[in-house]
Amino acid sequence: MLDIKWIRENPQALDAALAKRGAEPLAQNLVALDEKRRSAVQKAQDLLSRRNLASKEIGAALSQKNGELAERLKAEVAELKALLPTVEEEDRQLTAELADALSRIPNIPFDDVPVGKDEHDNVVTRTVGEKPRWNHTPKEHFEIGEGLGYMDFERAAKLSGSRFTVLTGPLARLERALGQFMIDLHTREHGYTEVSSPLMVRAEALFGTGNLPKFEEDLFKTTDGRYLIPTAEVTLTNLVREEILDQEKLPLRFTALTPSFRSEAGSAGRDTRGMLRQHQFWKCELVSITDAENAIAEHERMTACAEEVLKRLGLHFRTMTLCTGDMGFGSRKTYDLEVWLPGQNTFREISSCSVCGDFQARRMNARYRHKDDKSNRFVHTLNGSGTAVGRCLIAVLENYLNEDGSVTIPDVLLPYMGGLTKIERAA
Repeated sequence: MLDIKWIRENPQALDAALAKRGAEPLAQNLVALDEKRRSAVQKAQDLLSRRNLASKEIGAALSQKNGELAERLKAEVAELKALLPTVEEEDRQLTAELADALSRIPNIPFDDVPVGKDEHDNVVTRTVGEKPRWNHTPKEHFEIGEGLGYMDFERAAKLSGSRFTVLTGPLARLERALGQFMIDLHTREHGYTEVSSPLMVRAEALFGTGNLPKFEEDLFKTTDGRYLIPTAEVTLTNLVREEILDQEKLPLRFTALTPSFRSEAGSAGRDTRGMLRQHQFWKCELVSITDAENAIAEHERMTACAEEVLKRLGLHFRTMTLCTGDMGFGSRKTYDLEVWLPGQNTFREISSCSVCGDFQARRMNARYRHKDDKSNRFVHTLNGSGTAVGRCLIAVLENYLNEDGSVTIPDVLLPYMGGLTKIERAA
């Protein structure tokens, strides 16, 4: 969430940032709404002050045996008391209206973020590895998985409908191996603390990360008013909600391997075949909580941690800097890792690493005590996928496909596969 004080002082900067994101200018309306709110606040304070003063004046009038003045003051106090609830309700309504308006405004991009409309304007930052060279024809992951006999979409549809998958035998184990490999790498070598956190959260947690109120249609809601997490970013980031941290203890780095649940409300007709866009999928999430001075460096570090997963799996990928029109709602800058999928003959996103500044911290009221002046400042938050397990499974299947239809297990996953080195067709 943006600071209304900053908006009042920098209205042109806000509208310029919104224009970069392809959004309409809002500063004038926000400032006008804030002026109405401040006027209502002042009016309520003035009424309270006058009521309190008049109450004191009644005592003085009575002590001076001025009954006529005392009665006039009593009448004024009664009138002020009757008027105050209306003024206070106006204050509450305007405050809520302003808070709601602010909660729907996207974050301000950094100056070095490329300006663009959509994914076509993203910029390649670096490319790692090379495309596999084969004599056989590439296949898409669902052709490979179904051909092996361990990937079943029809049974999944009977159980749950579309956008679900049943994996069995060695493919189920390969999915588990990928997740375990990722969490081990990030905890043992990258300094992240593993967290086992709830899969259901209250609305306040989703508001803190920016999923609510703007993106409620993308969420699954339970019958008791809680929500299934769309990503462990929600729980990991909210671990510091309403806390004041010591700067010396920053950065905090958390990771979790969890299922994620998304309604895919805006993706009708997109990636309907296979596992690319699912309602339920496993993801290894990375979250960092840091200070303002180190957030940008932490962003580069987090991205490198996610890249290391793909490097060790021997996958060809590229790192993209997202343009202003393609960035997420809460991001100030985002790197997308796109892995090469031979079956589709294209790169597909497998991880997004974003630095959010103090945008989420303001929504969570998460702060740190500065070591020099002891002032309380909002923390800076970062999040990234390290990586999406299902999409990583897709990449392994398509990149390690053999001519006979079997799939070779990447060396780094062998310790997790119980002696299996290759996945072959079910007998």
